[in-house]
Amino acid sequence: MVQKQFTVIDETGIHARPATKLVQTASKFSSDVQLEYNGKKVNLKSIMGVMALGIGKGAQITISAEGSDEADALKTIEETMKKEGLAE
Repeated sequence: MVQKQFTVIDETGIHARPATKLVQTASKFSSDVQLEYNGKKVNLKSIMGVMALGIGKGAQITISAEGSDEADALKTIEETMKKEGLAE
C-alpha cells in the first residue's frame, strides 16, 4: 500500500467539479483508492463519498492506494490535484 498526505489549497475546497476529476482519475486504476479526511475514509471512486466529506480549504487529506497499479494510481492522482490547483 502507498499513501500520501495533501493540504487542500483551492479556495472552495474539493467541491463538485474537482471531486468529479479525482473520481474519474481514480476510476482508471484497478487498485483500491481511498481518501481519508477527519478520521473518515471513503472510496475515491465514489463521487457521493467524496462530496459527503465536505472538504474545505486548508484541510489535511490522505490518499492511499492498494493493488497492482497502486504506485501509478497515486502518482496520477497527485498530478491531477496539482494540475487542478487543488492541493500541494
